[in-house]
Amino acid sequence: MRPMRGMERRTAMTDTLGVSVDTTNAAAARHQPVRDAIARAAELARDAEANAVRRQHAKGKYTARERLDLLFDTDTFEEIGRFNGGDINAGKAGSAVITGFGKIYDRKVAVYAQDFSVRGGTMGMAEGRKICHLMDMAIDLKIPVVALIDSGGARIQEGVAALAQYGHIFRKTCEASGFIPQISLILGPCAGGAVYCPALTDLIIMTKENSNMFVTGPDVVKAATGETISMDELGGGYVHNATSGVAHYLGEDEADAIDYARTVLAYLPSNSDEQAPTCAYASGHAEREAAKRIGGIMPDNDRQPYDVLDVIRCIVDYGEFVQVQELYAQSAVVGFACVDGRPVGVVANQPNVLAGILDVEASEKVARFVRLCDAFNLPVITLVDTPGYKPGADQEHNGIIRRGAKVIYAYANAQVPMITVILRKAFGGSYIVMGSKAIGADVNVAWPSSQIAVLGAAGAVNIIRRKDLQKAREAGQDVNALRRRLADEYERTTVNANLSLEMGEIDAMIDPEQTRDVIERSLRLLATKRRVRRTGKHHGNQPM
Repeated sequence: MRPMRGMERRTAMTDTLGVSVDTTNAAAARHQPVRDAIARAAELARDAEANAVRRQHAKGKYTARERLDLLFDTDTFEEIGRFNGGDINAGKAGSAVITGFGKIYDRKVAVYAQDFSVRGGTMGMAEGRKICHLMDMAIDLKIPVVALIDSGGARIQEGVAALAQYGHIFRKTCEASGFIPQISLILGPCAGGAVYCPALTDLIIMTKENSNMFVTGPDVVKAATGETISMDELGGGYVHNATSGVAHYLGEDEADAIDYARTVLAYLPSNSDEQAPTCAYASGHAEREAAKRIGGIMPDNDRQPYDVLDVIRCIVDYGEFVQVQELYAQSAVVGFACVDGRPVGVVANQPNVLAGILDVEASEKVARFVRLCDAFNLPVITLVDTPGYKPGADQEHNGIIRRGAKVIYAYANAQVPMITVILRKAFGGSYIVMGSKAIGADVNVAWPSSQIAVLGAAGAVNIIRRKDLQKAREAGQDVNALRRRLADEYERTTVNANLSLEMGEIDAMIDPEQTRDVIERSLRLLATKRRVRRTGKHHGNQPM
């Protein structure tokens, strides 16, 4: 592991009232007598951390308090309920969870960190009450909650009472959902019903090692099905980032995972009533150079792939783009960036992977991210280049209708500023769902290379001119040459953005070099856009 920040443990300890007690300063002790009980509590706290260091470092893991040092700005963490759930007289320092508040980039954040060195980090009544109390405070203070999870699950000795605490936490998490950002870091085991605590939060971050999530562990799987599988193969960090889509980032190690959490929070507001924090930014030479580069990214051949990340980096401030779910459903790209100092969410099709097609996984990835942006007031920038929804029996059987509809629901209900740029292909249903003006986008522009139609030229010709092709085949004519000619004609008359311009579905045709400038101006135009409640319904019934 790399050197740990803030590892030098201070001799000053904190009692349950937050009183700092320095047991090593004899002079201070003469002027401020220290009760034996408080001195005993400080000694217990030191011993507990020393024990945690021995146990966690042997596994290649940080202690809960070392993780808090990495998470928060230096010397900003304030713990609450330090000895709650402990027994000082009996030598028990506290419960298996640490709760408190600190600052990340000078903004207040609530945290609970499970301590695996205390009874395996298991959840009991004391732990559940501490977590729920913290979440109540976070909701009242309107600040984000970060969970550092490293737990053996429900405490068996407490039975149903321990299980009930998960129910209380589930309910608090649902209450906070969409109101304050909630981020979960899985830094150890997370199994059984405990997995649904992070599953209900906005983002889940895992690490390559020591990070596991599963409803039933390998032993139970083997007993039930006969299948032999390792913990990592069943629910490791890579599996949940690349295969299941449960997690949103795979950290190289704990420090990287925690740094990602800090980075994401920098793009989000503290709550849904606020706008995301902005930073001072002045365009200059770098932006002019990026504008020149963007024009050369798109290949002349409309069937040739390219990396949409190159386009994104030419548009956003400093070329910095923080991807979400980078390893999952890679035909779609989502993530955070800034444009002119203002945080935005970026959604894009990725032509480098399956031509940027929308399948069941990509649909859910896009929908979930758009909902996140809408909840926390981030404008959505959509870059479109997709031939449509992926065809095939497997897609139909896996619910492309139900799961593809999630994209529609997300965009149609979003009330943040939405700006869409059609880079190349926008065919069929995918044109509609990917932030079209018809579905609710505010500003829609297209590059000159854009192709907008119900179907691509080749596919359309095969359907609408099939009789002409059949006659040519029967007459012994060159069918392929006829198909190419008909396809070229279809492209000239139908597969272009002119019809969309004439109908008002596209606001302007722009050169690629103008893209950032158009987005900047559109964001300024839409800065005063506000939410409108159009009905008195409790909530919609979105496709699940």
